[in-house]
Amino acid sequence: MEFFSVAELTKYQQTIVKRYYENLDSALLQKLGEQVTDLYLAEGKKRERLWTSIAGSLAKLKVPASRIKRLTDSDDAQQLAKLLQELLAKA
Repeated sequence: MEFFSVAELTKYQQTIVKRYYENLDSALLQKLGEQVTDLYLAEGKKRERLWTSIAGSLAKLKVPASRIKRLTDSDDAQQLAKLLQELLAKA
């Protein structure tokens, strides 16, 4: 995979990249909301994969690693939903 510097992007591409990063938190919160719903319904391997994805989303939202670990270890969708409410209140 090749990476490009910002200088190599057209003005239009630079605008798209800028908007992506400006709205990243909102997109992650929306995705996290969907994942909470999915978590309530998931079982087995699917639930494990979902927690892995949730942990990644939380890390990108700068949730402390210790809190992420507590959540994933508890496997409690209600605790995740409470955290999501906290994050939405801050946004």
